[in-house]
Amino acid sequence: MGFFSKVKKLWGGDSVPDQTPSQTPAQTPDLAPDLTPVQDAAPSSTLEQAPSAPVLTEQWKTELAASLRGSRARISEWLGLLLSGLDAADEALWLRLRFLFATLGAPEAEAEAFINEFKAWSKAMNLTKVEDFRSELRYRLILSLDLEQEEEERKNVFQKLTKGLAKTRERMAAGLGALFGRKGELDEAFWEELEELFITADVGSEATRKLLSNLRSRARSMGVTESARFREVLGRELDELFPLPKKPKVAAPPEVVMMIGVNGVGKTTTIAKLAYRARLQGRKVLIAAGDTFRAAAIGQLEIWAGRVGAGIFAKSEGSDPAAVAYEAVDLALKEGYDLVLLDTAGRLHTKVNLMEELRKIKRVLEKKHPGAPHKSVLVIDATTGQNALSQTKLFHEAIGVDEIVLTKLDGTAKGGVMVGVAITHKLPISFVGLGEKMEDLRPFVGEDFAKALLGE
Repeated sequence: MGFFSKVKKLWGGDSVPDQTPSQTPAQTPDLAPDLTPVQDAAPSSTLEQAPSAPVLTEQWKTELAASLRGSRARISEWLGLLLSGLDAADEALWLRLRFLFATLGAPEAEAEAFINEFKAWSKAMNLTKVEDFRSELRYRLILSLDLEQEEEERKNVFQKLTKGLAKTRERMAAGLGALFGRKGELDEAFWEELEELFITADVGSEATRKLLSNLRSRARSMGVTESARFREVLGRELDELFPLPKKPKVAAPPEVVMMIGVNGVGKTTTIAKLAYRARLQGRKVLIAAGDTFRAAAIGQLEIWAGRVGAGIFAKSEGSDPAAVAYEAVDLALKEGYDLVLLDTAGRLHTKVNLMEELRKIKRVLEKKHPGAPHKSVLVIDATTGQNALSQTKLFHEAIGVDEIVLTKLDGTAKGGVMVGVAITHKLPISFVGLGEKMEDLRPFVGEDFAKALLGE
């Protein structure tokens, strides 16, 4: 269940054992081997000062253990306890994390790996103060403990989604409010106003026609004939509009994911964020730099791979992209990687050659590793509106698209493109970008999108 593979699902089922690590010497965090702090050590270590420092007091242990034994996960509460009284990412934090993981029954080696990686990251990013790394630590704990779908975290992501859709909602709010507040029946004037509203929100003309047809049918089936009740009809349609991503069939590792999309949509950073997520969930990830026409793309991926702890396979600029894909999978098979994220070029001004190149890569991958690529993920930029729809159409017709990642949703007034993509191409949106940080790439939930868009 994520990075800590042997931690049992504790909430809504089993409870944390009624003991603390201090009662079991083999699990005592204070005795863990690596006690080197990220910052330069003072003459006396934090561990030596523990009796007088707010590190692992009995009251603190009792409070955290009690919280962990609750009926549901409380990530904010745990994080508050972990960081209470601390000023920096130092020895006190590592001791507290060891206590947390030991209490949960996490394997010691995996707990130490988590701590050491966070140490290295905080040092590399020069983030020493609690307020600088709080959200990063929260995100790592959520993914490592498989808490992303817990109620508290769902609410957190929903708030981000609502904020990201603010401009889109503002663009639609006045029009929808006027329509919902009308007196009378769903006449042709109503449908014409709704059509204009969808088009201005970048849903797209073709998608708007399909959506209006669906809404008319749904209104009839629900027995809704008045404008005042139409919000219910629209909400129900949006709830059910978005298909769920299918889990790819991977007969044997590694899973190979081909990342496609035009230049400038955020493909490189999306690959880094997906690699980061997978790493925190315990997977061994290899990034393959298949966009060999841009030296900058190769260099960027090498930097990102180092930051997120992924492997990197790259060849020189101008190399055959299919050869890169083949050799990357060969390396992944030999070295036991679980996941290969393959970058590809996105030069639409030579789209015929580009699509043939992508088809060649798919053929080569299938020969090297049957079933690969296990999915093709298209990255599109929400701020481009109608261009995102045309890009989806081009790539889907040419090579087939399995999932969509929608970037730059935060702050755009063109969030209606999500509706257009879903209704026109019936493609699942797996992730949405809600900001620039690693933690801002989040799974897409259609129900939450509908509520956020309608301001519910």
